[in-house]
Amino acid sequence: MLNLFKRAESFGNRIAIEHEGNCFSYNELVNRSNLIASFLLEKNKRDLNEERIAFLLDPDINYITTLWGIWKAGGVAVPLSLSAKKEELIHYLSDTDAKLLITSEKYNSRLDSIDLDNLKIHLIENVDLVETKRLPEIDFHRDAMVLYTSGTTSKPKGVVSTHKNIDSQISALVEAWEWNKNDHIPLFLPLHHIHGIINALSSPLYVGGKVTMLGSFEINELCRQVASKKFSVFTAVPTVYFSLIDELEESKNKEVIEGFKSMRLMMSGSAALAPEIHKKWEELTGQKLLERYGMTEIGMALSNSYKGERRPGSVGTTLPKVQIKLQDDSGNEINEEEKPGQILIKGPQVFRKYLNLEDKTKESFKEGWFLTGDVAILENGYYKILGRESVDIIKTGGYKVSALEIEDIVLRHKEVKECAVVGIQDIKWGEIIAVAIVSKDKEMNLEEIKDWCSEFLSDYKLPRKLIYIDELPKNSMGKVTKPLVKELF
Repeated sequence: MLNLFKRAESFGNRIAIEHEGNCFSYNELVNRSNLIASFLLEKNKRDLNEERIAFLLDPDINYITTLWGIWKAGGVAVPLSLSAKKEELIHYLSDTDAKLLITSEKYNSRLDSIDLDNLKIHLIENVDLVETKRLPEIDFHRDAMVLYTSGTTSKPKGVVSTHKNIDSQISALVEAWEWNKNDHIPLFLPLHHIHGIINALSSPLYVGGKVTMLGSFEINELCRQVASKKFSVFTAVPTVYFSLIDELEESKNKEVIEGFKSMRLMMSGSAALAPEIHKKWEELTGQKLLERYGMTEIGMALSNSYKGERRPGSVGTTLPKVQIKLQDDSGNEINEEEKPGQILIKGPQVFRKYLNLEDKTKESFKEGWFLTGDVAILENGYYKILGRESVDIIKTGGYKVSALEIEDIVLRHKEVKECAVVGIQDIKWGEIIAVAIVSKDKEMNLEEIKDWCSEFLSDYKLPRKLIYIDELPKNSMGKVTKPLVKELF
């Protein structure tokens, strides 16, 4: 039996899940997931033998018991995004060759137009939960889950992780962030990504903690829940912190602020959080956010210290059993600080392969090290992410410039609410730096922002052209197209 399930059985009647006022104990999770596993082992099957089972379910008790049930029956879980379009669902289901899709009445009509050979759709409401069969023993090295990358540079890739990978990801976080049975976390993150599945759901359940499943992010409901002061741990993405800062600055709601102040740990991840936002959050709540670094392929790899220094703009040092090194464009290892290089990761939490992409899998590993495609520097003992090599590193005038660092500079201006920095192709410079700005006021003083940027960007000492984008148009696939711009410099 896998560690997660052994531990769950030991927690008995402790409350594991709260959803819409209903509470479910660990015993209920264990028993219901056993029944779902038994249902999946139909026609006297003894083991699913890594058959891929997809599911499209709301974040509630059915989600977690279905996930566990698939694992217990020896299957490979394929959690699907609730917001996925028809074409995306077809890609996921075809790529995994899933023969069964478990969903609910709520989403069944969305699947009517999906016609795939040999795909059977079963409603969770109709699952027969009456008989518990003898369940298979699952080897740690067997495949457990397929999650899909965001597809920023190509079609989403299926990331295949084993039970050992998943257990290693969870146990590292339990050790580093000191998860314990008294912890209670609100869960509003999507459950088709590592952040939601591993960090916010599986880690607290691994230690006997409690998870309140809130569904998708809804700021008023989240603030109402936080005001109860019942949560000890909180994790979110940067966009959530932007929204919460706006809400708290406007409402000055003392109960919500006190709810955040009372927590033992607050984290941010899935994207870089500018130091300026760290500062605003600490000023509002007194909380120093813990920022970490991870990705679908490796789970979490780096983290600021739980008990030690939490440095805004940095992602700390390696988590337990994780190895890291940086390499330059020539493939040489970097052994000095302040020199940027691609992050390479090795450890038991690193995924096994990309599904159906043998060549891509081979390209992504070098002598056992996974090439992340992210660029970082080591700065006073802590790693600092400069960005995605293919997206966030702007090559201009022979220099590599981090879009994330420029975003932080622009965000410090009092008129700027949000911004995004991108590189646009240019014949002379290779790429020019462009910034899209959401202002706090309807009218924005571009001359003032130009002067502000000139002062701070002078440290780069390179030929550049910074431009202001009125809007950032995207095509039907969500890719940024060349925008109309106003020259700022």
